[in-house]
Amino acid sequence: MSTSNGQWYPPEWPDRIRALARGELRPVPPRRAATVLLLRDGAGGPAVHMLRRRASMAFAGGAYAYPGGSVDPRDERDVPWAGPSRADWARRLGVDAASAQSIVCAAVRETFEEAGVLLAGPAPDTVVADTTGPGWEADRAALVTRELSFADFLDRRGLLLRSDLLGAWARWITPEFEPRRYDTWFFVAALPEGQRTRNASTEADRTQWIRPAEAADGYDRGDLLMMPPTISTLRALRPYSSVAGALAASGDRDLTPVIARARLGEDGIVLSWPGHDEFTRHVPTTRPSAQRTASKPSEADS
Repeated sequence: MSTSNGQWYPPEWPDRIRALARGELRPVPPRRAATVLLLRDGAGGPAVHMLRRRASMAFAGGAYAYPGGSVDPRDERDVPWAGPSRADWARRLGVDAASAQSIVCAAVRETFEEAGVLLAGPAPDTVVADTTGPGWEADRAALVTRELSFADFLDRRGLLLRSDLLGAWARWITPEFEPRRYDTWFFVAALPEGQRTRNASTEADRTQWIRPAEAADGYDRGDLLMMPPTISTLRALRPYSSVAGALAASGDRDLTPVIARARLGEDGIVLSWPGHDEFTRHVPTTRPSAQRTASKPSEADS
């Protein structure tokens, strides 16, 4: 598919949308997930840590994204905790307290698993300064394989999850016609002093720090492939001249879930994301073979 920007658009979407409209496709329940926009200050303003998903990935291969992933059922277990209470987070995220803990826990755990950055410390006002070395890597690998729960990891190391280091930024739900669906909360967080990111994910082939405006420009040129939630959250960061400013603004961010809508008309399909007009797409009615040829993407994004 030729496109003027880097918006992810799988070629199978039109057929799946039509099948959903005919009642032949049953939406799968979305899995809860969390992702974190790690930020650090620089000479030109804040930069965000992004990773590029391997082209071989079944979901959004080739797309730029942030560290994150699905909630582990064990994320609901009690964890050593500092910062806003579970009840506070429940009100902010619009879920019950147990779900709020699992979402926040997933955000912190996945950031450590995929970027090697840990938002935790031995006291409510401290954060670990170094997460490198064989011992940390062994624990990270055990978390990835689920041999170790995040609660046991924190407890064994005498650490508290620092929920106050996170700010809720947005919430997006994968469209009903997608075979893999996620109800994802996006958070912002500052890179802790002394820690550094690395590509610790087997799902990514590269990582980079990039200013939101630069990444958005790359998307607009079609150089960087992204899914709608990714480019939307990047654009929302552009007004802030510091990480502190973005974190302070997170408390007022609207967390109403964003989910795509598809409307069938005589001349094709109109796909839209309410409140985000830039992602609206019109897919003309064509023969299935022609549609597949015209819609074949060169990369993927979400």
